[in-house]
Amino acid sequence: MSAPRAAGGRVPFGARLAAAMDAHGPLCVGIDPHASLLDAWGLGDDAAGVREFGLRVVDALGGRVAAFKPQAAFFERHGSAGVAALEDVIAASRAVGTLTVVDAKRGDIGSTMGAYADAFLADGSPLAGDAVTVSPYLGFGSLAPAAELAARTGRGIFVLCLTSNKEGHEVQHAVGPDGVSVAAAVAAQAAVLNAGAEPMGSVGLVVGATVGDAALETGTDLVAVNGPLLAPGVGAQGAGERELAAVFGAARRHVLASSSRGVLAAGPDADGLRAAAAAAAADARAALRA
Repeated sequence: MSAPRAAGGRVPFGARLAAAMDAHGPLCVGIDPHASLLDAWGLGDDAAGVREFGLRVVDALGGRVAAFKPQAAFFERHGSAGVAALEDVIAASRAVGTLTVVDAKRGDIGSTMGAYADAFLADGSPLAGDAVTVSPYLGFGSLAPAAELAARTGRGIFVLCLTSNKEGHEVQHAVGPDGVSVAAAVAAQAAVLNAGAEPMGSVGLVVGATVGDAALETGTDLVAVNGPLLAPGVGAQGAGERELAAVFGAARRHVLASSSRGVLAAGPDADGLRAAAAAAAADARAALRA
């Protein structure tokens, strides 16, 4: 699979993300309107509540963090009105100039994958942020429609690689007939798409910040990927400097640390959210550049 260049002279997602990380710190704030957080913020567990939640986060932190990561599932569970709320949050993020990674984890084959790509990566789609998370477990080649459309539109994809859920190793650590683990193969194919990109490519990986020595154990070369590494698990889930060094090693400069509860629990007051995000960004910067 080869990735075409973005049309119209657009700056590729990888370059835009690198600039945002330099300007604001390597922090991505998750927008995860759990029922418990909605309740804590005095909002209803409905489409209106998730919309208000997301817009408050964007209003408080827009232009202050490298990226937002709205979790599509928490919006989709409220049906069409919830999806419309997600569209509003994506539009608001775009309006304040903050990159948005839509955490949808889509993955399928053929025309169906093409339809997912159109939804989350095509110009003019109200669900299209700057990047989307995707699943490679129908084969990395099945992601071609998303990778190709992202490249043409200057957007990015984050491919699941080494996740922190306890079941993840059943697939990700599995070794094929060639002796290569699934995770290593995913990383190697992302590296091909990112070859030669400066300062980094637009095909990223999702690598949990709490997976320990999984990259070493599976032979996964994160440095060679030359793309952003989205790292959930920083902060509230316990990943600090020691854990990040163990997981990412020399690839730390490309890590985008994702924090949801650690920042969102400080709301709904805007000043509280800003203070929590600033602290999380500073901690991530220190841990990743140590």
